[in-house]
Amino acid sequence: MPARRLPSWIWVTGLTAGAVAAVVVLAVQADSGPHPTVTAARPSVSASPRPSASKPAAPAVVPAGSGTGRRVVYSLGQKRVWLVDASDVSRRSFAVWPGTVSPDPGSYTISLRAEPTTGSDGVQIEHIMYFAAKSGRSIAFSNALDGSSPPPASGIQTSGIRMSKADGTALWTFGETGTTVVVAR
Repeated sequence: MPARRLPSWIWVTGLTAGAVAAVVVLAVQADSGPHPTVTAARPSVSASPRPSASKPAAPAVVPAGSGTGRRVVYSLGQKRVWLVDASDVSRRSFAVWPGTVSPDPGSYTISLRAEPTTGSDGVQIEHIMYFAAKSGRSIAFSNALDGSSPPPASGIQTSGIRMSKADGTALWTFGETGTTVVVAR
């Protein structure tokens, strides 16, 4: 008597169920295992100090002449960003690490919000918000996916303004396309 063949849908169902079970087991193991931390990408002595999430800094004053209303204010000299609400109250302020190409002082708008990609320095970045251009480079805010701060640029023109991951998330939530960005000296 010849062997009876199983219908193909039974094989597909069985293999799919097995694959789903394997993925669930691996996900549970990954979640309960050790989680990596970033240690190698800390700023060098010549880089700007990394803001501490555990110690809130004294609130910095929004630069005079930076406009009114809801806006993002970026100070070139202080290397700092403020998120200012419609009542002219600073809701958040944080240090940033600018690239080698900086925007000119003035008023801009966020023109494009982009998906995660690789920055010109080879670092994976997210929360990319373009607002200006200079010297053939598009200038944007972003943060590294791994939360690291960029090392000083060596011979590469970079135009990204980096921030910590938490600050990048806050800016992404605050700065929609069309939001004003004021660049102050």
